[in-house]
Formats: sequence, C-alpha cells, structure tokens
Amino acid sequence: MRTLLLSACTLLSFAAVAQNSGQMKPEATEVWEPVPKVINPGTEVLTPPSDAIVLFNGKNLDNWEAEKGGPAQWEVKNDVMTVVKGSGLIKTKQQFEDFQLHIEWRTPAEVKGESQGRGNSGIFMQENYELQVLDNYNNRTYSNGQAGSFYKQKIPLVNACKKPGEWQTYDVIWTAPRFNDDGSLKSPARATVLQNGVLVQNNVELEGSTQYIGKPSYTKHGAKSIALQDHGNPVSYRNIWVRTL
Repeated sequence: MRTLLLSACTLLSFAAVAQNSGQMKPEATEVWEPVPKVINPGTEVLTPPSDAIVLFNGKNLDNWEAEKGGPAQWEVKNDVMTVVKGSGLIKTKQQFEDFQLHIEWRTPAEVKGESQGRGNSGIFMQENYELQVLDNYNNRTYSNGQAGSFYKQKIPLVNACKKPGEWQTYDVIWTAPRFNDDGSLKSPARATVLQNGVLVQNNVELEGSTQYIGKPSYTKHGAKSIALQDHGNPVSYRNIWVRTL
C-alpha cells in the first residue's frame, strides 16, 4: 500500500504502528517470494442462510457507520455499495467475536494503477486484522499484500482472482483472539478463507493486528466491528452477511 495512504491502511491501529515502526520502512515487511500460483476459480452464488445476520441488503447502510460514528457515506446504487474516495472507513454497528462471514466484492472494470494502487480496499476482521481486497488479475505485487492475503502476514495458497469488473467472493471462518486478565495473549486469532470457492487460507494463525510499518502485535480487545476500507479506489461490495459462532 502506498505511503500516502498510510492513514487509510491503519486507521484502527495507528498507535501500534507508531510503537512498532522505529526506523523500519514499509518495504521491510513486504514478501515477494514465493508467488502464489494463478488458477481459474469456478462459479458460485450464495444466498444468506436462515440464521444469518444480513449486514448489507442492497438498499441502505443502516447497519454501518463511519469510523468515528455517524452515518456511513459510501454510495448505494443498484443493490451495491461503493467506496466514495475520502469518505473513510466504514464499520458495522454490531460487534462480533467468532463468526462466519460472506462478502462479495468487485474491483473497477476500468483498470487504473498497478501493484497496490489498483482496486485496493480491505476487510478488517474485528477492526484490526485486514483481509486484503485488490485487483491481482495480471497485476504483480508483494505476495503478502495481494488479494487473499492477511495483509503483510499470510500469503494466499493460490491466486484465485477473477478479471477486473467481475464479482468475487470471500467466505471467512473467523476465530477471535482471546486474552488473559492481565492483557497477555491467551490464544491467537485464526482464520480460514475461501476466495471464489477456492481455499486460500487454511486455518492460519495470525501474529497480531495489521501493520503497514513494523511487525504485527496484539492488544487486548473483545468483540469488535467488521470494517471496510476506503483506500481511494471505487471498489464495490454486495451480499454481505454473517453468522455468529
């Protein structure tokens, strides 16, 4: 992610970034090898199960708010929500711990930029742990920062991206971290992710909250929101639902 968009990348963990950064540069935590194998995903359409909490119904952003509270300012049109550049991150009003998340996303059909500057957004589990959204169809970037990665932590098993302008899916099984009374880590966050029906993260263990500069680390928290990132690109989302576990 570009330095000029640092605040968008780490909106919810700025203090941790400052603590961890020191003299380190962002490139120090970019991993370029190995490169995930490119595959062609199949087709898949999922409707919410009966016990799901529908977070976006295509009509309004009533279940979402701006980062610091107040109405979410993203565009809603034709059953789709789209990032409005400069409007900032949005997050769910409801907070979650362990959950199953289904979310569909689309990068712009008109390709602009390259590497991290092309169709960039992100989905933050519990406001702290970013599952990268990026156009990685014939677009090379560092492997731990491409679509399907937990940003700067976990490289996806394969590159399952569809073409720009096509709808893609993430299905996430999320186990929240647990903490001891003194704030120390009891058990780390774990996640399994399918992109377009293809396994890209297999019950991985995260080292901490997402950092743009420096190494990930944990700070004690409980249930928190699911957040979507404004990285300045008009990325769209639809059909978002969650099941608490």
